[in-house]
Amino acid sequence: MASSTVPTSPSVRADAGRAGQEAFLILRTAFTVAPILFGLDKFANVMTDWSKYLAGPFNDLVPGTAHQAMLAVGVIEVVAGLLVAWRPRIGSYVVALWLAGIIVDLLVLGGYGDVALRDFGLLLAALALARLAPAYSPR
Repeated sequence: MASSTVPTSPSVRADAGRAGQEAFLILRTAFTVAPILFGLDKFANVMTDWSKYLAGPFNDLVPGTAHQAMLAVGVIEVVAGLLVAWRPRIGSYVVALWLAGIIVDLLVLGGYGDVALRDFGLLLAALALARLAPAYSPR
């Protein structure tokens, strides 16, 4: 049986290292900027009325109104984005867990399965960032 290893030259390994570094930077930038922007928009409601995305059972659990809950969500998202910028090894897992919570909320709410599926893809990308961070993060 033939060996499954493929010999690689130093230039191929260097290209792979650069590709990994670039993938890390793309994901780190995306998971820094997007949560911060979405978090800030919870205060402005420019993109949408965010309170419509809070499922009734969860709205019943949190104190205050759905709008007030979304303001708290906005703060958490901004902090998560800053954490990815500062400590991507930790922040990427925080974002992944946050996305898992959003997915559960959307599925309980109903009618947003397409958005939940998109967020599942983002969750996988956040986990990829978490795997790349030990190799490419300066800390």
